[in-house]
Amino acid sequence: MAADLQFYLQLVIILAAPLLLFAIAARRAGPRRHGNAAAAAAQRLPPGPWALPIIGHLHHLAGALPHRALRDLARRHGPLMTLRLGELPMVVASSPSAAREVMKTHDAAFASRPMSPMQELAYQGSYGVIFAPHGEGWRQIRKICALELLSARRVSSFRPIREDEARRLLRAVAAAADAASPVNLSKGIAAYVADSTVRAIIGSRFARRDEYLRMLHEGLKILPGMTLPDLFPSSRLAMLVSRAPRVITRHRDEMQRFIDLIIEEHQKSRASGDDDGEDEDLLDVLLRLQKEVDSKSPLTTENIKIVMLDMFGAGSETAASTLQWVMAELMRNPRVMQKAQDEVRRALSDHDTVTEDDLTNLHYLRLVIKETLRLHPPAPLLLPRKCGTPCRVLGYDIPEGTTVIVNAWAISRDPEHWDRPDEFVPERFEHGGRDFKGGDFEFTPFGAGRRMCPGMAFGLAHIELALAALLFHFDWDLPGGVSAETLDMTEAFGVTTRRQSALMVVPVMRVPVSTECIG
Repeated sequence: MAADLQFYLQLVIILAAPLLLFAIAARRAGPRRHGNAAAAAAQRLPPGPWALPIIGHLHHLAGALPHRALRDLARRHGPLMTLRLGELPMVVASSPSAAREVMKTHDAAFASRPMSPMQELAYQGSYGVIFAPHGEGWRQIRKICALELLSARRVSSFRPIREDEARRLLRAVAAAADAASPVNLSKGIAAYVADSTVRAIIGSRFARRDEYLRMLHEGLKILPGMTLPDLFPSSRLAMLVSRAPRVITRHRDEMQRFIDLIIEEHQKSRASGDDDGEDEDLLDVLLRLQKEVDSKSPLTTENIKIVMLDMFGAGSETAASTLQWVMAELMRNPRVMQKAQDEVRRALSDHDTVTEDDLTNLHYLRLVIKETLRLHPPAPLLLPRKCGTPCRVLGYDIPEGTTVIVNAWAISRDPEHWDRPDEFVPERFEHGGRDFKGGDFEFTPFGAGRRMCPGMAFGLAHIELALAALLFHFDWDLPGGVSAETLDMTEAFGVTTRRQSALMVVPVMRVPVSTECIG
């Protein structure tokens, strides 16, 4: 968590004496110890910046968002870089060739996730699909996601839910347009994606959505592996001074109670016949498969809870964050906004509403989304991988147990591979070429290889529909005193790169919004 890490960095800079005690308390095991000195000397590790005793390279990350600080370090030390964050050995890949070796050539060696002490505390031995270690249990859940939960057929079956929730969003925006007042589009988008995702998972909306969003945002501030106990796992002092164990335990218990209540209410609704004959939702699928799966790794109730949490978080946060960045970039680039609106309104000239049937020929709209994903990948450092077996990447040795990070944000802005890398130019994708489906390592906002995000189609369906509808029905202005050049584009700290400030905009109605509701 950011505050926890910044607090400790301040201690490092200001208080030298306590660090000596910290060093004594930290029973560090690593290549510096005599037993491993010869092995370490024989290895050709990737280069890295200068390190300090005890904290290693932590001071290089102070004062900047991690993906930006790591990009700046990689420019000086190379596309494959060694770091030591406290006791944690890490390698950072910052070029397409390095990413290719990590996520394709040696995909099997890097197929697991590192599980830090605080993540172990959070999961308590039950894993979903995101952080599950590579093995039979992960393969089973991944197969369930691919074939049952997130298949093209299943995503398509939730189309009525998406369209209904999109109309709710449009009506809220239309009310602001009628009053000629600014609207908090960030809040509206977050509610649209959250409600749509929850209805797909449990078959209905729930009154505690705002509480859920609060808990989700709190969880996303906890950067995996970056709390004090994670960075200094051998130190009892780190555990004592850190707030992380208490915060993580409280957050875990809150989310567990939340999921227990959802499952209980869902089962009561199904048993009483109050579901109005709705189609099978994702929780229905999981509960059915729990009875059907015959495996050495059964689908337990705890597994189901974690899978649901994975889908709540990944399914809603990434789509909502991307939608907010799309609209922010369009507000900053009126030429692109006009071109995208012209395409949508031309394609739907004889329509009074937007449905998913209307999205097929919106070519430029998809270029806008691709360019947004290039500049603002949902998880800029993807998710960490763990080296399960020693291997060589770009000619360097990667020791077993090393945490490996792919800086997708830096790669997608690399001037060696992108013209005008920091500018918003959707036309760069005009004639095909690079795509984000895992085959082009200059552009991997969803990752690649066997740990690639399985919910990509689910998230994109929400983004395309809402974006087309917002551009079709409204023109957009910025509030007084804000210009395209001064619009705040600051990123927030966390696993995802959400906007730090809410996107406040003034909608101007162009096509009336239907009041009909199907849900």
